[in-house]
Amino acid sequence: DHLPRENKPKDRDEQKGDRIIYIRASKMDLKMALEECSIALNLFLNNKFSEALDRLRPWAKESMYHALGYSTILVMQAAMTFEHQDIQRGISTMKDALHTCQRFRKKNTVVESISNLVTKQASEQLKEEEMHAEICYAECLLQKAALTFVQDENMINFIKGGLKIRTSYQIYKECQQLLNMTQDLDSKNETYSQFEGGVKLGIGAFNLMLSLLPGRILRLLEFIGFSGNREFGLSQLREGAATHSLRAVLCVLTLLMYHTYVSLILGTGEGNLVEAEALLEPYLDKFPNGSIILFYAARIAVLKGNFERAEVKFQECIASQQEWKQIHHLCYWELMWSHSFQRQWLEAYRYADLLCKESKWSKAIYMFQKAAILSMLPDDEVKKTGENIVELFRQVEGLKQRIAGKSIPTEKFAVRKARRYLPSNPVKLVVPALEMMYVWNGFTIVGKRADLTEGLLITIEKAEEQLRCDPNPTEYHPDDQCLVQMLKGLCLKHLGRLMQSELCFTQVVASEKMIRYDHYLVPFSLYELGLLYKQQGDFQKAIRFIENAKLNYKDYSMESRLHFRIHAALNSLKSSPATTP
Repeated sequence: DHLPRENKPKDRDEQKGDRIIYIRASKMDLKMALEECSIALNLFLNNKFSEALDRLRPWAKESMYHALGYSTILVMQAAMTFEHQDIQRGISTMKDALHTCQRFRKKNTVVESISNLVTKQASEQLKEEEMHAEICYAECLLQKAALTFVQDENMINFIKGGLKIRTSYQIYKECQQLLNMTQDLDSKNETYSQFEGGVKLGIGAFNLMLSLLPGRILRLLEFIGFSGNREFGLSQLREGAATHSLRAVLCVLTLLMYHTYVSLILGTGEGNLVEAEALLEPYLDKFPNGSIILFYAARIAVLKGNFERAEVKFQECIASQQEWKQIHHLCYWELMWSHSFQRQWLEAYRYADLLCKESKWSKAIYMFQKAAILSMLPDDEVKKTGENIVELFRQVEGLKQRIAGKSIPTEKFAVRKARRYLPSNPVKLVVPALEMMYVWNGFTIVGKRADLTEGLLITIEKAEEQLRCDPNPTEYHPDDQCLVQMLKGLCLKHLGRLMQSELCFTQVVASEKMIRYDHYLVPFSLYELGLLYKQQGDFQKAIRFIENAKLNYKDYSMESRLHFRIHAALNSLKSSPATTP
């Protein structure tokens, strides 16, 4: 009896039970499967994660929708925990799901089916079940590729992942052609609109994702000939969100992710909060305690600068369930920043400390963040916490991880900054918590609140004064001065003092030759100057400065992050009306 349950030979009753399930499953038609998955999705949104999995598991080998739903939940869990065994489990259930979907796919290719359609053999060519099998297969491929990227340091797997993404994209494009051709058929039914929802989710998400990628990254991923149209992607997701299909909520969550995170970290911070609130509202009514829904409600409050309301909502989210602790970690991260924006450093430290202890996501970032936040406190306050800032910074380098064979840029940045604490006489970082705030585009958020921006400006000007009066400046002195100028420029910009802001950024660019370590400050300052000119309506000048940052600098910290932001800024500038000289 010591055999693990999976490895035990099945007794006769169990075999009989399996057969009953199998018989019931063989009667599990498409319509029934969609209804079952809809129930599981509602359980999931009501924090009943295990119940949702229990509902899907028995049919996961027989029904493509059960297979897709079951593996999707496990993939989400893996992406949140970052635990090696969760990632392995996610990948293996995805393999099973692909296998299940494959059994329902048409034996010849979709391309042939489409050419048959063109010859007006109607959509009989692809039976309804086969249409759904294509879309489920593409969805599984995409998720498996994403997990493969995370899991392995091996370049071969990285390329394999890229190829899977391309295959998935091709299937979606073919399904879209199919959808366009069958739009006029009279025989549309409930399952057809579920297929339509799947196509809109896939095409929408792909277009949005590809539209964010700068050209050089598209080339790296070999997405040759692929290009994303952001507006088309958003409109497909909006149409998908408005349907009653199973994937409507996934379209909503994709749009929320885009408006509340992606546009901020990889864009210029122009997410559409009005749309985000409107999308979330019906789900807040339907799932008032759903942790994922509450989380987004809190995040929207953060982005509106309403940190007090956000904190209440994050606490509600934490209290709403205990099963997926990873959702608590997301809340701790947000609460850490929310308190940082308000310069409540002790509270911010408590959340950074919790993350260090509980979350596997990025130990190096959490450790750096904790030390950086403590650096903002007076020495006697730090003593009360019992922490040693120098020791914390010294641990950062040993915690760095690799994903797909590469270090994570923000971790690399933290490691580089923390090295100042390695020698026996460490050189203190200047306002490190505010520097990290900039890395995550936090000034765009705190800039919504003049009172808090003034507070940050006071902190920055104090640091500026200390550097000015430093009796024995170190080799890091010019870099520190430039950092302080750039952060000061950001505060002044958000306070509407644009000329003073311009002077700060210009000063950084003029000091380029003196900078020894933080070379990233110059291209980032050029980019900020570009945004400043855009704000003043001088688009020609804006483009010139941003192009300068793009073309004339390389091999600096967080280069790819800036290229994402540059790509977004140039796109928005080129779609703006031409300026009059």
